[in-house]
This record gives sequence, structure tokens and C-alpha cells, in this order.
Amino acid sequence: MYERFFGLTAKPFALTPDPAFLYLSRQHAMALTMLEYGLESQASFSLLTGDVGSGKTTLLRRLLRNLGDQVSVGLISHAHGRFRSIHGWALSALGIAPADDSEIAMHEALVDSFIREYGRGRRTLLILDEAQNLSPEVLEELRLLSNVNSESDLVLQILLVGQPELRTTLMRPELRQFAQRISVDYHLRPLDREETGAYVRHRLAVAGGDLKLFPEEAIGLIHRCSGGVPRLVNQLCDMAMVYAFAEQARSVSLGLLHQVLRDRRDGQALPMFEVADLPSADASQPDRPE
Repeated sequence: MYERFFGLTAKPFALTPDPAFLYLSRQHAMALTMLEYGLESQASFSLLTGDVGSGKTTLLRRLLRNLGDQVSVGLISHAHGRFRSIHGWALSALGIAPADDSEIAMHEALVDSFIREYGRGRRTLLILDEAQNLSPEVLEELRLLSNVNSESDLVLQILLVGQPELRTTLMRPELRQFAQRISVDYHLRPLDREETGAYVRHRLAVAGGDLKLFPEEAIGLIHRCSGGVPRLVNQLCDMAMVYAFAEQARSVSLGLLHQVLRDRRDGQALPMFEVADLPSADASQPDRPE
């Protein structure tokens, strides 16, 4: 909609987890390094957590893009509480058909696949996104499945990606053995003020935009209202650019951003940003071109 007006090659603040737009803040870079280390050091279990919208899935997509041909990947994108057994979902993610639908046949098909890939010089990486939805019973099933690894041969690695509730689940006494097997562990936190500015400019640069489209005072308000959560930063910046396009403004002024936030607050249909203490509509109007 506004791409041509701003001279962009793509929407810089789309909500899709495009690894091309990944901004490697200090902590995101560390998280990626830790996950890569876990794969290279033959960790049986790795764990990545972060609040909703913190960039976990985008980071995961970058990790997958960088993997070589020595890893066979099965990705379960939307783990949920209705999982009664992990076997069927893992088989589907790896593209494997069992002999029948019995638990024994599914387990045997998985193990045979792990061993077959290992014989080809490849390890199997099973990734479960939204893993906070998994029950303790399914997590325990994952632990038992990892027993296919021996002291000398690692044929299966498991990466759990989820929200902070996953950590609460893993602290349960019955999952103590599971938690002890997690070798690599990282938690993503919101961006600080400086990182938020760098994040906005990075995404604009990738899309071929003007890095001054959002002035520093607008960046400060974006950080305060979004709490530094990348997904909320994207939502606010994208809407601000729509408003700027409608006003035929070449940059997002503080007044225009105030209008976006007031309209979001008054609409009451979507999750609200922190918009307390905004000036009234009469006190701050969006800048219009002369």
C-alpha cells in the first residue's frame, strides 16, 4: 500500500517471521550462537524461551536457514495441549509413514528413521515450537524418545521453543530428569530503548527505506508504548506508516504517532499499547504537508 510512496522494496514491519529482517541484538545474537553451539556440541536438548512477540520464531527460521545437509529436520510449528502422544506428530514432521497406527509401530518407525539417517552421516533435529502447550506427559515421552541416543552415538537432538510458562512446567518435580538433560538454555527479553531504535532502522534498511523516517522522539514513544517487544514495535510502526501515507507525510512525526495511539485506544477492538498520559487530540495533531 505505502511501499511505493516511501520507496520501499518490501513492507519493513510485516508480522511474518522473515529471517531476512532478523535484527541481531546482543541477546538475539547470543541466542542464535547458543542454539548453533547446542547443535554442534551434540546437546540432546536445547531450550529457547521468550515472551509473546519477542522474535523466537524469526530466530528459529534463521537457524534453519543456516543448517547444513548433515541435519535432518522435523519441525512441529504449533504444539498444543491436545497432543496425547508425540510420536504421530514427529512422524508427520519428518515425513515418515509407520506400518500402522499403533504406538509400537509409530515408535519403531521413528527409531528406524533416526538410525537410518545416522547411517547416512546425518543427525535428526526435532523442533517443537509453542512448546509451552505440551503436557508433562508428552514432555516425558520426549525424554524417553531421546534414550535412543547412546553414550557414543547421538542420533536425535530436540529443541524446545516456547513462552516463559514452559520454564514453569519444567520446574515440576516429575520433570526433574527432563530438565537435567537440557544442555543449552536461553531466554529472550524485550529490547531496550537503544536496541528498539536500531531494530526500527535495521528493518527500514533491509526494505530499502529512509533510516530517518522515524525521528528519535518517535522512537522513544514507540519503545515506551511497545515495551520493546518486537512484534508490538512492528504493529505500531506499520500503522504509523499507513497514517503517514494517508497524510502524504514523508516521516512519522510525534503528533502523527500520538494520533495512531489515540485511535488504537479508542477503537477498543485490538490489544492496546500502553497509551497513558498521551496529549489530547487538540494538543497534538498529525503534521500535514504544507
